[in-house]
Amino acid sequence: MKVIVDADACPVKDIIFRETAHESIPVTLVSSISHFSNQGVPAHVETIYVDAGRDAADFKIVALTKKDDIVVTQDYGLASLLLPKGAKVLHHKGFEYDAMNIDHLLDTRHMSAAIRQAGGRTKGPKPFSKEDGETFRELFRKKIKPSD
Repeated sequence: MKVIVDADACPVKDIIFRETAHESIPVTLVSSISHFSNQGVPAHVETIYVDAGRDAADFKIVALTKKDDIVVTQDYGLASLLLPKGAKVLHHKGFEYDAMNIDHLLDTRHMSAAIRQAGGRTKGPKPFSKEDGETFRELFRKKIKPSD
């Protein structure tokens, strides 16, 4: 098992680093070159930069992901591509994508896009909170230590 992170706008990277360091689980951050950073990462973390093209990071993540890997992303479309591969796909707000919720999430995204294209307005996501981080940490711990 490894952890792959859709890293461009991921607010839980530090949580992932801390939790995986204790378990010696490798982590791969996939990020657009337009988000390049010289900031250091722990030794068990690898950073892969991809072209700035649309969906380049998503395509790389799909190529890297194997059965039982854990992927962290807020992208519903990417999650829908990873579930059939047998990956555990987590959202940074602390929920897991699965066969029971992915269709609803994709439908909601599609309806919101249609409203915006027609000139309407939709609410954006609520700001990431400390509680969201704790909810993610609890779920993530369960996924990396399933026997506990």
